[in-house]
Amino acid sequence: MDTIEGIIQKKAYELGYEKCGIIPIDLMDEYAVKFNERIEKIPKSKMFYQSQQRLVNPKEIYPWAKSVVVLTVPYGKYKVPKILNGLIAKAYLFDTRIDKNTKEYQNSRELEKYMHGLGLKVATDRKFGVVGMRWAALQAGVGIIRRNNFLYTEAGSWVHLEAWLTDREMELKETNNVVQCPKSCNRCIASCPTKSLSAPYTMSPTECISFLTTFGGGRNLQQQPLSKTFGNCIYGCEICQDACPMNNGKWKGNEDFPGLEDLSPSLTPENILNMEENFYRERIQPKFFYLSPEDLWKWKVDALCYMSNNYKEIYKPLIINSCNHENIKIREMACSICEELCLN
Repeated sequence: MDTIEGIIQKKAYELGYEKCGIIPIDLMDEYAVKFNERIEKIPKSKMFYQSQQRLVNPKEIYPWAKSVVVLTVPYGKYKVPKILNGLIAKAYLFDTRIDKNTKEYQNSRELEKYMHGLGLKVATDRKFGVVGMRWAALQAGVGIIRRNNFLYTEAGSWVHLEAWLTDREMELKETNNVVQCPKSCNRCIASCPTKSLSAPYTMSPTECISFLTTFGGGRNLQQQPLSKTFGNCIYGCEICQDACPMNNGKWKGNEDFPGLEDLSPSLTPENILNMEENFYRERIQPKFFYLSPEDLWKWKVDALCYMSNNYKEIYKPLIINSCNHENIKIREMACSICEELCLN
């Protein structure tokens, strides 16, 4: 007779999930130790990690929770639009967590419905998780965590993680064939432009390009020396993952992502700078939800930063015109660039 764990795992595979592991909630207890070790290694990261404190002890928020179902959703099958390659991190381009047009989102809802039908009480947070998901995935045998801090499965690091808490005691660990990092390899660390990734399994999140170009940046980017190292990055960064030899050949890029082809032209730096508020609120913000409906100005500051780091004469009028923008942060960024590059 199939166990309930086996039934859930079988359903996950039928829906197209790559991996599905189930662990007792108590296996998350050591996550608190690892969490505090992160802060001890990089004390200036304390404020950032405090915002993640709810993940440390999920039993305080969900006292009924007895197990964790953790799954991986590969996204390396999707085509990266040429005009956006390197500008916007692939994890955000192919984010399926709340995009109802994607099969992955529909599968997620279907699996949750299925678990309810089995008589389980479940809880999840599709945007930000209900547990430390990489740690849960590691404990569940789903994959391994490499020196760049990302979880890797046989699909490389190009996977989204999902997790549910349940009120049933269950355990069914996955198996994987992922080899450990070569002892002499430090390509991820060497590739990090801001040196946020400074040693194996060690990083300063507030110096990461992904943080600085999304919810953590924008306010004083013209005063941020690290902005000179952002290169082509406008929103997010995956340089350490692209540099990782264990990701070689993992990106297939043979399927179109729903709606992305039509949206792509709007996400070039020039069009971001000219973007209207209504278009941003209706089309862009729902997909890139790390920035709020009021945060179009942050996109524009990031676009100006890109233009500064990759200057072309065609950018000159856009930068100069931005010196008169109604938003003070956009004005400050544009004026700072004009002064630095001696633009008249």
